[in-house]
Amino acid sequence: MLQTEFDFALPRGFVDEYGNLHKEGTMRLATALDEIEPLRDPRVRNNEAYLTILLLARVITRLGTFREVPVGVIEKLFAADLAYLQDFYQEINGAEPRQLDITCPNCGHHFTEEVSLLGGEL
Repeated sequence: MLQTEFDFALPRGFVDEYGNLHKEGTMRLATALDEIEPLRDPRVRNNEAYLTILLLARVITRLGTFREVPVGVIEKLFAADLAYLQDFYQEINGAEPRQLDITCPNCGHHFTEEVSLLGGEL
């Protein structure tokens, strides 16, 4: 069975207006529409970096007690948490790394190297 939702814990966490800390959450796999729809948003046209904010707001299904995570919450995350979520997004949505068996032509040493087929970043 395909796993479509993944739990995470932010390194710092989001502090809401009442001082509550929200660290644990869930992110689902992204769909093609999740990646295409934000491109239509004028905020992305004005600043391409905003794509990350909109995309994460679409795929994060829970953060602490938030059952829907509004864009405003993503905007207010600490930089370390945003970087963590970008990496986590790539980890769960990226292509599976491939292992290559390699033999050095000079010394004949045999080793295995893991390579990713995706070069893009969120």
